[in-house]
Amino acid sequence: MRLAFDCRYTRIGRHDGISRYTAGVVGELAKIDGLDLTMIISDERQLEMLPELPWIKVSGPTSVLEPLVARQVNRAHPDVVISPMQTMGTAGRRYRLALTVHDLIYYSNPTPPHDLPAFVRVLWRLYHKAWWPQRMLLNRADAIVTVSETTRGLIAEHALTKRPVVVARNAADLPGPSEASAAAADAENRADAKSLVYMGSFMPYKNVETLVRATGELPGYTLHLLSRATDADKRRLQAIVPDAHLVFHDGVSDEEYHALLRRATALVTASLDEGFGIPLVESMGYGTPVVVSDIAVFREIGGEAALYAPARDAARFAATVARLEDPAEWRRRSLASRRQAEGFSWAASARAIAVLATGLTGRSARR
Repeated sequence: MRLAFDCRYTRIGRHDGISRYTAGVVGELAKIDGLDLTMIISDERQLEMLPELPWIKVSGPTSVLEPLVARQVNRAHPDVVISPMQTMGTAGRRYRLALTVHDLIYYSNPTPPHDLPAFVRVLWRLYHKAWWPQRMLLNRADAIVTVSETTRGLIAEHALTKRPVVVARNAADLPGPSEASAAAADAENRADAKSLVYMGSFMPYKNVETLVRATGELPGYTLHLLSRATDADKRRLQAIVPDAHLVFHDGVSDEEYHALLRRATALVTASLDEGFGIPLVESMGYGTPVVVSDIAVFREIGGEAALYAPARDAARFAATVARLEDPAEWRRRSLASRRQAEGFSWAASARAIAVLATGLTGRSARR
């Protein structure tokens, strides 16, 4: 079967969530027998972040040519195309297509990512004012992929598609078992480290303000904010609790990120909504406990290993973090975190997509 994967959302230099999902799934799809796999890219620099596989180059996903991109993809003669987004153009396609919905966050939090072109941000806001555009996009495909049971439930709740919906979850590249053993053995030092890590953006729905207020209620604690922040974001967050010890890293390499996780008391996030939460899996994989907002998708990911607090209650967040100051509790959560993380793998997600693709080849393509 000739399978093509849309890799045009791969970031150059450093992955974001969708870029990491693309690289992780494609890398495992390449190991499955019976698949003739081709990557679809829009910039040859993306190849540095992807496995060594055959590829074709087409126009970019924000190009004005996007509605007709299928005509470019047709030249590779794929049987099935998987896109990690739901916006891939379909006019004139001659292949089966599965589109991906990662989350429905922007219906309740309509502020678009600031790095999108201005005309895309305008379309973004208009698109998220009603459900019918999403239904129209999804029903152009033959099937839908999503990354969590929580999002699959929301797709059904809002009747967004008549197509079958398959879950292929996000995952992370986990360290070996020795990392977890080392973390558990270091429980006394890690419980006393008073170091908190936040990996994520500063968009409103991320609710970083609660983390800052919680840090202000935890004497001696440092909150490491790893992603790039604007000067306005820094001033705003520092003004909330001027005495809170905040460290803005303005972006870190994977090596720096993992080193911070190895030393941290916990990874924290107070998001109001998410489609998944890769940092939770990454942190748990290193045996570092997570303290997160009590939302459905974090319950799905963290299970009994994570600690939960109300998203807007800084005092409860602080009190929940403080539970990890007991070395025995920290060690118990560390071991449980590693076990929980092992339930997520790119290989399992790739297998789910391969089964879906195989099933689609028995259907007539929809155009």
